Amino acid sequence: MSARTAVVTGATGFLGLNLVEELLGQGWEVVALHRDPAAAERLERLGTEPVRADILDPDSLVQAIPEHADAVFHVAGDTSMWARHRDRQHRVNVEGTRNVVRASMARGVGRLVHTSSVAVYGFHDGVITEDLSHLGEGSWITYLRTKALAEREVRAGIVGGLDAVILNPANIVGRYDIRNWARMFTIVASGKLPGAPPGEGSFAHVRAVARAHVAARERGRTGENYLLGGVDATYRDVVERIGGLVGREGPVRVTPCWLLHLLGRASTGIARFTGKEPDITPEAVAIVCARLVCSSRKAVEELGYRPEPLEAMLADCHAWLAEQGLLG
Repeated sequence: MSARTAVVTGATGFLGLNLVEELLGQGWEVVALHRDPAAAERLERLGTEPVRADILDPDSLVQAIPEHADAVFHVAGDTSMWARHRDRQHRVNVEGTRNVVRASMARGVGRLVHTSSVAVYGFHDGVITEDLSHLGEGSWITYLRTKALAEREVRAGIVGGLDAVILNPANIVGRYDIRNWARMFTIVASGKLPGAPPGEGSFAHVRAVARAHVAARERGRTGENYLLGGVDATYRDVVERIGGLVGREGPVRVTPCWLLHLLGRASTGIARFTGKEPDITPEAVAIVCARLVCSSRKAVEELGYRPEPLEAMLADCHAWLAEQGLLG
Protein backbone atom coordinates (compact mmCIF):
# COMPACT_ATOMS: atom_id res chain seq x y z
CA MET A 1 0.00 0.00 0.00
CA SER A 2 1.50 3.35 -1.03
CA ALA A 3 1.87 6.18 1.46
CA ARG A 4 -0.74 8.88 1.57
CA THR A 5 0.22 12.21 0.01
CA ALA A 6 -0.25 15.55 1.77
CA VAL A 7 0.38 19.03 0.41
CA VAL A 8 1.18 21.74 2.98
CA THR A 9 1.02 25.45 2.19
CA GLY A 10 3.04 27.67 4.51
CA ALA A 11 5.30 24.69 5.21
CA THR A 12 8.22 26.84 6.37
CA GLY A 13 6.20 28.68 9.02
CA PHE A 14 5.69 28.00 12.72
CA LEU A 15 2.68 25.69 12.47
CA GLY A 16 3.68 24.48 9.01
CA LEU A 17 6.99 22.98 10.17
CA ASN A 18 5.32 21.24 13.11
CA LEU A 19 2.61 19.86 10.82
CA VAL A 20 5.20 18.59 8.33
CA GLU A 21 6.99 16.75 11.15
CA GLU A 22 3.72 15.26 12.39
CA LEU A 23 2.70 14.05 8.93
CA LEU A 24 6.11 12.48 8.32
CA GLY A 25 5.96 10.81 11.72
CA GLN A 26 2.63 9.24 10.74
CA GLY A 27 4.04 7.91 7.46
CA TRP A 28 2.69 10.48 5.00
CA GLU A 29 4.55 11.64 1.91
CA VAL A 30 4.67 15.43 2.15
CA VAL A 31 4.82 17.98 -0.65
CA ALA A 32 5.94 21.13 1.14
CA LEU A 33 5.15 24.37 -0.68
CA HIS A 34 7.52 27.30 -0.23
CA ARG A 35 8.40 30.63 -1.84
CA ASP A 36 11.98 30.95 -0.62
CA PRO A 37 14.60 28.71 -2.27
CA ALA A 38 16.74 29.04 0.85
CA ALA A 39 14.06 27.12 2.77
CA ALA A 40 14.16 24.13 0.44
CA GLU A 41 17.25 22.62 2.08
CA ARG A 42 15.64 22.63 5.51
CA LEU A 43 12.52 20.97 4.15
CA GLU A 44 14.59 18.34 2.37
CA ARG A 45 16.42 17.54 5.61
CA LEU A 46 13.06 16.86 7.23
CA GLY A 47 12.30 14.33 4.49
CA THR A 48 9.77 16.25 2.42
CA GLU A 49 9.52 17.09 -1.26
CA PRO A 50 9.95 20.88 -1.35
CA VAL A 51 8.11 22.54 -4.23
CA ARG A 52 8.28 26.24 -5.00
CA ALA A 53 4.80 27.70 -5.34
CA ASP A 54 2.91 30.83 -4.36
CA ILE A 55 -0.70 30.84 -3.19
CA LEU A 56 -1.12 34.11 -5.12
CA ASP A 57 -0.11 32.32 -8.34
CA PRO A 58 -2.95 29.93 -9.29
CA ASP A 59 -0.95 28.21 -12.02
CA SER A 60 1.92 27.40 -9.66
CA LEU A 61 -0.54 25.83 -7.22
CA VAL A 62 -2.15 23.60 -9.83
CA GLN A 63 1.28 22.46 -10.96
CA ALA A 64 2.48 21.84 -7.38
CA ILE A 65 -0.49 19.81 -6.13
CA PRO A 66 -0.31 16.16 -7.27
CA GLU A 67 -3.45 14.87 -8.93
CA HIS A 68 -5.77 13.17 -6.43
CA ALA A 69 -3.55 14.05 -3.46
CA ASP A 70 -5.08 12.68 -0.28
CA ALA A 71 -5.03 16.04 1.50
CA VAL A 72 -4.14 19.68 1.16
CA PHE A 73 -3.39 21.45 4.44
CA HIS A 74 -3.77 25.18 3.86
CA VAL A 75 -1.72 26.70 6.68
CA ALA A 76 -0.26 29.76 4.93
CA GLY A 77 -1.59 33.13 6.02
CA ASP A 78 -0.77 36.74 6.87
CA THR A 79 -1.08 37.45 10.60
CA SER A 80 -0.05 41.12 10.55
CA MET A 81 -1.76 43.46 12.99
CA TRP A 82 -0.79 46.64 11.14
CA ALA A 83 -3.48 48.42 9.12
CA ARG A 84 -0.88 49.46 6.57
CA HIS A 85 -0.77 45.83 5.41
CA ARG A 86 -4.53 45.57 4.81
CA ASP A 87 -4.27 45.17 1.04
CA ARG A 88 -1.52 42.58 1.24
CA GLN A 89 -3.41 40.74 3.95
CA HIS A 90 -6.56 40.60 1.86
CA ARG A 91 -4.62 39.21 -1.08
CA VAL A 92 -2.93 36.51 0.98
CA ASN A 93 -5.75 35.48 3.30
CA VAL A 94 -8.75 35.82 0.99
CA GLU A 95 -7.52 35.62 -2.59
CA GLY A 96 -4.82 33.12 -1.63
CA THR A 97 -7.39 30.85 0.01
CA ARG A 98 -9.62 31.15 -3.06
CA ASN A 99 -6.70 30.01 -5.20
CA VAL A 100 -5.96 27.04 -2.92
CA VAL A 101 -9.63 26.01 -2.96
CA ARG A 102 -9.85 26.16 -6.74
CA ALA A 103 -6.54 24.36 -7.25
CA SER A 104 -7.62 21.62 -4.83
CA MET A 105 -10.85 21.15 -6.77
CA ALA A 106 -9.04 21.15 -10.11
CA ARG A 107 -6.65 18.45 -8.90
CA GLY A 108 -9.34 16.34 -7.25
CA VAL A 109 -7.79 16.24 -3.77
CA GLY A 110 -9.30 13.99 -1.13
CA ARG A 111 -9.85 16.73 1.45
CA LEU A 112 -8.82 20.30 2.19
CA VAL A 113 -8.02 21.09 5.83
CA HIS A 114 -8.09 24.86 6.21
CA THR A 115 -6.30 26.60 9.09
CA SER A 116 -8.44 29.51 10.24
CA SER A 117 -8.39 31.18 13.67
CA VAL A 118 -10.52 31.71 16.75
CA ALA A 119 -10.32 35.36 15.71
CA VAL A 120 -13.02 34.88 13.05
CA TYR A 121 -15.61 34.74 15.83
CA GLY A 122 -14.71 38.25 16.96
CA PHE A 123 -15.47 39.57 20.43
CA HIS A 124 -18.26 37.69 22.20
CA ASP A 125 -19.34 37.74 25.82
CA GLY A 126 -18.47 34.43 27.45
CA VAL A 127 -16.81 31.33 26.04
CA ILE A 128 -16.63 31.02 22.26
CA THR A 129 -18.14 27.88 20.70
CA GLU A 130 -18.53 26.78 17.10
CA ASP A 131 -22.22 27.72 16.92
CA LEU A 132 -21.60 31.44 17.51
CA SER A 133 -21.67 34.03 14.73
CA HIS A 134 -18.53 34.99 12.84
CA LEU A 135 -18.41 38.62 13.95
CA GLY A 136 -15.00 38.94 12.35
CA GLU A 137 -16.58 39.53 8.95
CA GLY A 138 -17.59 43.02 10.03
CA SER A 139 -14.53 43.79 12.14
CA TRP A 140 -12.37 46.89 11.68
CA ILE A 141 -9.36 44.65 12.34
CA THR A 142 -8.15 43.41 8.97
CA TYR A 143 -6.79 40.12 10.28
CA LEU A 144 -10.15 39.14 11.80
CA ARG A 145 -12.07 40.22 8.72
CA THR A 146 -9.82 38.52 6.16
CA LYS A 147 -9.66 35.23 8.06
CA ALA A 148 -13.47 35.23 8.26
CA LEU A 149 -13.75 35.99 4.55
CA ALA A 150 -11.26 33.20 3.83
CA GLU A 151 -13.67 30.76 5.45
CA ARG A 152 -16.31 31.98 3.00
CA GLU A 153 -14.03 30.93 0.16
CA VAL A 154 -13.71 27.45 1.66
CA ARG A 155 -17.49 27.18 2.02
CA ALA A 156 -17.96 28.26 -1.59
CA GLY A 157 -15.70 25.37 -2.52
CA ILE A 158 -17.76 22.98 -0.43
CA VAL A 159 -20.90 24.08 -2.26
CA GLY A 160 -19.05 23.25 -5.46
CA GLY A 161 -18.24 19.73 -4.28
CA LEU A 162 -15.01 20.16 -2.32
CA ASP A 163 -14.55 18.08 0.84
CA ALA A 164 -13.16 20.51 3.42
CA VAL A 165 -12.83 20.94 7.18
CA ILE A 166 -11.96 24.17 9.04
CA LEU A 167 -9.80 24.39 12.16
CA ASN A 168 -9.80 27.46 14.42
CA PRO A 169 -6.77 27.50 16.74
CA ALA A 170 -6.46 29.97 19.59
CA ASN A 171 -3.01 31.18 20.79
CA ILE A 172 -0.47 28.60 19.59
CA VAL A 173 2.77 28.09 21.54
CA GLY A 174 5.76 25.82 20.90
CA ARG A 175 8.96 25.18 18.95
CA TYR A 176 9.78 26.94 15.65
CA ASP A 177 7.99 30.11 16.74
CA ILE A 178 9.88 33.34 16.14
CA ARG A 179 7.04 35.84 15.66
CA ASN A 180 4.11 35.08 17.95
CA TRP A 181 4.48 34.32 21.66
CA ALA A 182 8.22 33.84 21.08
CA ARG A 183 8.46 37.64 20.88
CA MET A 184 7.15 37.84 24.45
CA PHE A 185 10.01 35.58 25.55
CA THR A 186 12.59 37.89 24.02
CA ILE A 187 10.96 41.03 25.42
CA VAL A 188 10.72 39.59 28.93
CA ALA A 189 14.28 38.23 28.74
CA SER A 190 15.57 41.68 27.77
CA GLY A 191 13.78 43.30 30.71
CA LYS A 192 11.94 45.69 28.39
CA LEU A 193 8.37 44.65 29.17
CA PRO A 194 6.70 47.48 31.12
CA GLY A 195 3.69 45.36 32.07
CA ALA A 196 1.47 42.49 30.98
CA PRO A 197 -1.59 42.94 28.75
CA PRO A 198 -4.84 42.89 30.76
CA GLY A 199 -6.73 40.33 28.67
CA GLU A 200 -7.23 36.58 28.74
CA GLY A 201 -7.03 33.90 26.07
CA SER A 202 -6.99 30.20 25.30
CA PHE A 203 -3.64 28.54 24.60
CA ALA A 204 -2.80 25.46 22.53
CA HIS A 205 0.43 23.49 22.17
CA VAL A 206 1.58 23.52 18.56
CA ARG A 207 2.14 19.74 18.66
CA ALA A 208 -1.48 19.16 19.66
CA VAL A 209 -2.67 21.54 16.93
CA ALA A 210 -0.59 19.70 14.33
CA ARG A 211 -2.05 16.36 15.43
CA ALA A 212 -5.54 17.84 15.20
CA HIS A 213 -4.89 18.79 11.58
CA VAL A 214 -4.07 15.21 10.66
CA ALA A 215 -7.05 13.96 12.67
CA ALA A 216 -9.29 16.43 10.82
CA ARG A 217 -8.28 14.80 7.55
CA GLU A 218 -9.31 11.41 8.91
CA ARG A 219 -12.19 12.14 11.26
CA GLY A 220 -13.51 15.66 10.72
CA ARG A 221 -16.96 16.25 9.28
CA THR A 222 -17.22 18.11 5.99
CA GLY A 223 -17.97 21.81 6.43
CA GLU A 224 -17.50 21.78 10.20
CA ASN A 225 -15.44 24.19 12.32
CA TYR A 226 -13.30 22.88 15.18
CA LEU A 227 -11.96 25.26 17.83
CA LEU A 228 -8.54 24.34 19.23
CA GLY A 229 -7.85 25.91 22.61
CA GLY A 230 -7.10 23.95 25.72
CA VAL A 231 -5.77 26.12 28.55
CA ASP A 232 -7.40 29.41 29.50
CA ALA A 233 -5.07 31.90 31.17
CA THR A 234 -4.67 35.61 31.72
CA TYR A 235 -1.83 37.20 29.81
CA ARG A 236 -0.38 38.27 33.14
CA ASP A 237 -0.15 34.63 34.22
CA VAL A 238 1.53 33.69 30.94
CA VAL A 239 4.06 36.52 31.24
CA GLU A 240 4.90 35.54 34.82
CA ARG A 241 5.53 31.94 33.74
CA ILE A 242 7.73 33.15 30.91
CA GLY A 243 9.65 35.28 33.40
CA GLY A 244 10.35 32.19 35.48
CA LEU A 245 11.73 30.37 32.45
CA VAL A 246 14.05 33.20 31.35
CA GLY A 247 15.28 34.03 34.85
CA ARG A 248 13.24 37.17 35.54
CA GLU A 249 10.90 35.92 38.21
CA GLY A 250 8.65 38.18 40.20
CA PRO A 251 5.18 39.71 40.15
CA VAL A 252 4.17 41.37 36.91
CA ARG A 253 2.03 44.47 36.88
CA VAL A 254 -0.77 44.86 34.35
CA THR A 255 -0.70 47.74 31.88
CA PRO A 256 -4.16 49.34 31.69
CA CYS A 257 -5.98 49.33 28.38
CA TRP A 258 -6.13 53.12 28.11
CA LEU A 259 -2.34 53.30 28.24
CA LEU A 260 -1.93 50.52 25.69
CA HIS A 261 -4.30 52.34 23.34
CA LEU A 262 -2.19 55.49 23.65
CA LEU A 263 0.99 53.51 22.98
CA GLY A 264 -0.62 51.85 19.99
CA ARG A 265 -1.61 55.13 18.41
CA ALA A 266 1.81 56.65 19.11
CA SER A 267 3.65 53.65 17.66
CA THR A 268 1.63 53.66 14.44
CA GLY A 269 2.18 57.39 14.13
CA ILE A 270 5.94 56.91 14.30
CA ALA A 271 5.72 54.00 11.85
CA ARG A 272 4.28 56.31 9.20
CA PHE A 273 7.70 57.96 9.03
CA THR A 274 9.97 54.95 9.64
CA GLY A 275 8.05 52.45 7.48
CA LYS A 276 8.87 49.77 10.07
CA GLU A 277 6.00 47.67 11.44
CA PRO A 278 5.40 48.75 15.06
CA ASP A 279 5.54 46.29 17.95
CA ILE A 280 2.20 47.54 19.21
CA THR A 281 -0.79 48.67 17.12
CA PRO A 282 -4.40 49.62 17.90
CA GLU A 283 -5.47 46.29 16.37
CA ALA A 284 -3.18 44.28 18.61
CA VAL A 285 -4.25 46.28 21.65
CA ALA A 286 -7.92 45.55 21.01
CA ILE A 287 -7.16 41.83 21.05
CA VAL A 288 -4.88 41.69 24.11
CA CYS A 289 -7.35 43.78 26.11
CA ALA A 290 -10.20 41.36 25.38
CA ARG A 291 -11.21 38.01 26.85
CA LEU A 292 -10.99 35.56 23.94
CA VAL A 293 -11.45 32.09 25.39
CA CYS A 294 -12.95 29.15 23.56
CA SER A 295 -14.23 25.65 24.17
CA SER A 296 -12.36 22.71 22.59
CA ARG A 297 -15.06 20.20 23.50
CA LYS A 298 -16.10 19.47 19.92
CA ALA A 299 -12.51 18.86 18.80
CA VAL A 300 -11.89 16.63 21.82
CA GLU A 301 -14.98 14.53 21.13
CA GLU A 302 -14.74 14.29 17.33
CA LEU A 303 -11.03 14.62 16.54
CA GLY A 304 -9.50 13.15 19.67
CA TYR A 305 -7.84 16.49 20.34
CA ARG A 306 -5.68 16.37 23.48
CA PRO A 307 -4.80 19.76 24.98
CA GLU A 308 -1.49 19.96 26.82
CA PRO A 309 -0.55 21.94 29.96
CA LEU A 310 0.53 25.56 29.64
CA GLU A 311 3.82 24.70 31.33
CA ALA A 312 4.67 22.13 28.64
CA MET A 313 4.06 24.43 25.68
CA LEU A 314 5.95 27.35 27.22
CA ALA A 315 8.86 25.07 28.16
CA ASP A 316 9.08 23.73 24.59
CA CYS A 317 9.07 27.23 23.13
CA HIS A 318 11.72 28.39 25.61
CA ALA A 319 13.96 25.37 25.01
CA TRP A 320 13.91 25.87 21.23
CA LEU A 321 14.55 29.61 21.46
CA ALA A 322 17.49 28.97 23.82
CA GLU A 323 18.84 26.26 21.52
CA GLN A 324 18.73 28.68 18.59
CA GLY A 325 20.44 31.44 20.59
CA LEU A 326 17.45 33.74 20.22
CA LEU A 327 17.13 34.85 23.85
CA GLY A 328 20.21 37.08 23.94
